[in-house]
Amino acid sequence: MIARRSILQGIGAGIGAFALPSLVRGQGAAHVVVVGGGFGGATAARYLRRLDPAVRITLVEPNERFVTCPFSNLYLAGLRDWDSLGHGFDDLRAQGIEVIHARAEDVDATARTVTLSDGARLNWDRLVLSPGIDFRWNGIEGYDEAAAEFAPHAWKAGPQTRLLRTQLEVMEDGGTFAMVVPQGAFRCPPGPYERASMVAHYLKANKPRSKILILDSQDKFSKQALFQQGWDALYPGMIEWVSLSDDGLVEQVDASAREAVTGFGNVHKADVLNVIPPQKAGLIAERAGVTDDTGWVPVDGDRFESARVPGIFVLGDATIAAPMPKSGFAANTQGKVAAAVIAAELAGREAPRASYANTCYSLIGPDYGISVAGVYRGENGRVVEIEGSGGVSPLDAGADFRQAEADYGAGWYAAICADIWGTQA
Repeated sequence: MIARRSILQGIGAGIGAFALPSLVRGQGAAHVVVVGGGFGGATAARYLRRLDPAVRITLVEPNERFVTCPFSNLYLAGLRDWDSLGHGFDDLRAQGIEVIHARAEDVDATARTVTLSDGARLNWDRLVLSPGIDFRWNGIEGYDEAAAEFAPHAWKAGPQTRLLRTQLEVMEDGGTFAMVVPQGAFRCPPGPYERASMVAHYLKANKPRSKILILDSQDKFSKQALFQQGWDALYPGMIEWVSLSDDGLVEQVDASAREAVTGFGNVHKADVLNVIPPQKAGLIAERAGVTDDTGWVPVDGDRFESARVPGIFVLGDATIAAPMPKSGFAANTQGKVAAAVIAAELAGREAPRASYANTCYSLIGPDYGISVAGVYRGENGRVVEIEGSGGVSPLDAGADFRQAEADYGAGWYAAICADIWGTQA
């Protein structure tokens, strides 16, 4: 078990590289536009440049520094400073990738153009979308974009994360931090429970009489037994998890009053209310015509090309790619596969067989890490998990094992940031 996970962590961010073909040259005039400078998009741009030095690559990303959702919970705990979560694009520019800081507003799949927020229009031969998520505002009654200023979601790392941290800092000792976990698919399945753990760490150190309430729309969650064992060990009596069956589904929110109302009419009052709303693919995916009725993007699991619009590849949290989770590591390996497919197509060569991996590390305490890992392949247009691969951390492991998992998590983050943005973390 530990050997398999150590191998995954060791090859970490670069796992997809070993499946790529040797250097190929595309058509010099080809233009690939990549929308989104995060785990999927920036990876695709970097690896396509390695595979084809001749192709023109333009990366469109509105932010001058990309702030990662992974490890943002550690900022809430006081274990990471804000600057350590942000990554710039100078190294990608140094590789010959054009980086434009603007928002992609529209896609014309017939004319093969992308229109930007500054009015520019880019022509493309291949388009890569890695748009992340958007929210289904009012998917919970009363929770819209304005309400997020009172009850932050912090599910897109940035100002909302800092707002949630500020609210924790001003909360009185003895207060209640309440979190609402949404229905449906959402970014980072273990994320809410790691957040509860990291908030508990902060409160234990600074406001030890406080409580955490998790109002959940589901009856089970990722790494549940491991999280609950860790909570009992580190934060006994501090965290209460309310499942769907126990009336955990929140149907209405009064953000200014910091109240959440469940399906049976129970009103939960919080001092800090963290509402994670229902989600869908980023808006540009909808405008490109690649989403389906679920709001997410169906893809060909052998290529991560849209199942609806040829020539458009979609990566990361926006996709329907189960059993792969919506995670940063998953997006990173998807970006490498898409880059290999595009490079091979532009060179008139057969695309390599797709292989993917994911490892998700979660912290329960600074020295207490847990993880889940999986290895996947493309098979007849689907993503399938390789039998016998991956696994989760064992229950009842000793302190040395938990410390090692925490260290592996830090090593994974440093490695993947260097792999994608060429930055230290």
